[in-house]
Amino acid sequence: MADERVEVDRVTGTATTGHVWDDIRELNTPLPRWWLWLFYLTIIWAIGYWVAYPAWPLVSSFSRGVLDWNSRQAVVSDLDGLKAQRAPMVSRLEGANLQQIVADTALFDFARAQGRTAFAENCAACHGSGGAGARGYPNLNDDKWIWGGTLTDIAQTIRHGIRAEDEETRRGVTMPAFGRNGMLTRAQIETVVDYVRSLNRLPGEANANLALGKQIYAQNCAVCHGDDAKGSREKGAPNLSDGIWLYGADRAIMIDGLWNGRGGVMPAWAGRLDEVTIKALAVYVYSFGGGEN
Repeated sequence: MADERVEVDRVTGTATTGHVWDDIRELNTPLPRWWLWLFYLTIIWAIGYWVAYPAWPLVSSFSRGVLDWNSRQAVVSDLDGLKAQRAPMVSRLEGANLQQIVADTALFDFARAQGRTAFAENCAACHGSGGAGARGYPNLNDDKWIWGGTLTDIAQTIRHGIRAEDEETRRGVTMPAFGRNGMLTRAQIETVVDYVRSLNRLPGEANANLALGKQIYAQNCAVCHGDDAKGSREKGAPNLSDGIWLYGADRAIMIDGLWNGRGGVMPAWAGRLDEVTIKALAVYVYSFGGGEN
């Protein structure tokens, strides 16, 4: 038989495992008894958990446990409790019009809280978490509105959308693709862009013919944006003289917009959201500070 003597460390009196690294010997120190008992207890606890709660996947289902509890039921129960807690205020919100909601401090605060949640879930992806917008998505904080910023206007826009698949949606007039459709040449588009930029004190080409640009504007753009470039809400034509640009003030972007056209779409939320949520959203957006009376 092989000699199986156990080497004992002379300093600690503890047996070694036989593993040596750079003349350093590993001690075979036993685990503390309290740690072992705690480990055994976790095994017992795990077995009890498997019995009490859903734990094991089956072919088409899972073991349900003797307590018949699952997280989905717990969430549904919590939501039902929250709905019951909010029911009185929701009922008041449902029965009030937008002006009454704003006039009632308690109802206004409740609507804003409801609207904040709905905005984060449905609107923030395009307009940003604070409503500041992004390129192609309007800023909801300022007082410049393409379709109107009163409570009624905002609710109408949320409910029926813009150029959406809704019978009552606001359609306005989409901006034609002046270049792609052969309505204007590239040179004409650049000239009218320089004219519009001059209305906002933005730089254009050094030798831009602004008089010709004004003439091209009058012939092609004024019908929607007005002779004074102030825009038209009925047509959904933005103000071109206020220095606020939905797609950016870069000259190349403006030229591209005239060449290829513009026509943003906002979905209609009626049918996706209930009327109480639409009211709450309208109040919340209005409360950003850019609303109109």
